[in-house]
Amino acid sequence: MLAMPETILLTPGPLTTTAATKTAMLADWGSWDEAFNELTASVCRDLLEIVHARDSHICVPLQGSGTFAVEAALGTLVPRGGKVLVPDNGAYCQRIVRILRYLGREAVVLEHAEDCPADPARIDAALAGDLAISHVAQVHCETGTGILNPLAEIAAVVAARGRRLIIDAMSSYAAIPIDSLDFDALVAASGKCLEGVPGMGFVITRESSLESAQGNSHSLALDLADQWQYMKRTGQWRFTPPTHVVAALRAAIDQFKAEGGQPARLARYAANCSTLVGGMRSLGFETFLPDAWQAPIIVTFHSPPDPAYRFDEFYRRVRQRGFILYPGKLTRVDTFRVGCIGAIGPDCLREAVAAIRGVLQQMGVRRIALR
Repeated sequence: MLAMPETILLTPGPLTTTAATKTAMLADWGSWDEAFNELTASVCRDLLEIVHARDSHICVPLQGSGTFAVEAALGTLVPRGGKVLVPDNGAYCQRIVRILRYLGREAVVLEHAEDCPADPARIDAALAGDLAISHVAQVHCETGTGILNPLAEIAAVVAARGRRLIIDAMSSYAAIPIDSLDFDALVAASGKCLEGVPGMGFVITRESSLESAQGNSHSLALDLADQWQYMKRTGQWRFTPPTHVVAALRAAIDQFKAEGGQPARLARYAANCSTLVGGMRSLGFETFLPDAWQAPIIVTFHSPPDPAYRFDEFYRRVRQRGFILYPGKLTRVDTFRVGCIGAIGPDCLREAVAAIRGVLQQMGVRRIALR
């Protein structure tokens, strides 16, 4: 059974980490030292292996949050005259569009409802109708709602049309299977389903794509091609690396492998999600998404319509009981979110539901269901 620390992060990252992962950060590392270079190399090898891409792709780590890595991938791999189709069904799709506009890359937004997965048929039609589109940027799990987009079907459509696919797998990598897909790049980070700490993003991409992308980047710090060329030549990061974050990620990956890898992590998260949703529905809460489209990563719940309910007060009181929730990300619907990921198990989610029940009683919230 996983031990519960004093405060549990029921968020999509940062998230609750194990004592072993925290302990790994107690040692200091020299950024140019041979031992740290091998630590980085071992992490990158395992990151490739998780998606079975060691024979076809390379892994480029990057300092910063996941968004840094997304911007680096878009700014490096999409040429300045490129055109990117973005199927949009949530906040992180919209962030990609915003990044592209900052970069001066043309974005074609294919709008979807926030409670509907991206439609491969509509993506196919958009690609057929605009031959200038060079790339598709697809969020796998839209963390704003928790929806899981049909990545395998989308990847097949993009490949059949001869375009390049950039996957934002921030909230799915290491939990949801991503196998045998044709993609140009996949972006994820240390502080999500790998259960490391935040501070390192990474891009899994074809080396040939990076070689042809030299000179594309708008930024020295976010130039993936330059980062990879330097690492390939020296084994070192170009600029000061997040040494403690890398050490923590090494420990987290070791635990991931010992647990049974991606299938075991998905099974635990699925059990967490089932426990959470069942418990919250027993209190009267309604999920924003139908179960068929819900990823076991983070769940969006409709806020109670009771006038006694205020999220800030609800959040504060639940936190006092040891659980940190997440505000909603939707603009038209009043919601809040509860994460299922991190070094937690179903018992933790049962405790969280009990804490929420007690807080609702304290606040005098009686009407929880929308109808």
